[in-house]
Amino acid sequence: MSGGALGLALAAAVVHAAWNLALARGHDVQAATGVALIVALVVWAVPAALLGGVSAAAVPYIAASSVLELAYFALLAAAYAREDMSVVYPVARGLAPLLLVVAALAGLGGGVGALQVAGVALIAAGVLVVRGVRARLDAPDLLLAAAVAACIAAYTLVDREGVRHAAPVPYLWLVLVVPAVAYSAWIARTHGAGALRAELGPSTLLAGTGMLGAFALALAALRLASAASVSAVRETSVVIAVALARVVLGEPAGARRVAGAGVVAAGIALVAVG
Repeated sequence: MSGGALGLALAAAVVHAAWNLALARGHDVQAATGVALIVALVVWAVPAALLGGVSAAAVPYIAASSVLELAYFALLAAAYAREDMSVVYPVARGLAPLLLVVAALAGLGGGVGALQVAGVALIAAGVLVVRGVRARLDAPDLLLAAAVAACIAAYTLVDREGVRHAAPVPYLWLVLVVPAVAYSAWIARTHGAGALRAELGPSTLLAGTGMLGAFALALAALRLASAASVSAVRETSVVIAVALARVVLGEPAGARRVAGAGVVAAGIALVAVG
């Protein structure tokens, strides 16, 4: 994995952790998600129009990724509404690279070597340590988090091919159009338009801006490295989220979480040299 790809993937991890924290703080997480998606479209409309083009060959990938992203945001918001972010986020983000390694071994998503497999395993182990191996997670919540992970792995594979035919920012903007419109319309119908208006504020502005920004950075990294490598490095967002939660939310970060961060860092080193 090149230094450029590593830097892009790490930047994506920082931004991703930040927008998830912003969403998780919402009074109505599902309404906040709908607002953030609309904000993403508005904020990134001009950059999307200016930062490259999209060829006709990208259309099938945009369509497939739109469906996967809609499922991803719906499942993520539902999971956050049921359970703490510190429970859902590590499980969802930790399972995704493991699924991608399986896909790579099956011939999808680029090659993967022994060091990368070991690195992904270390990252996944570190995620468990950061959260706590004995943390409670009910079966429905586990299924939701696992479904989020499956969406992440699936759209990563689709987008890896899609960005070969389009610039990352306009590609992702087009991918988010259907999820933003469909999900916010569903929230307006089920929760009421007032719920959406109540969640419009600095947090959803940050979430919407970072939502597309994190994915754009990841898509750019996918042009330089395999899907398994990029996804694995992005899992450092779990550790970053722990640090942000301590600073922003006042959550504790003891020796166990520090040790978990070290394990994740070791996994990054293996993925980077693999």
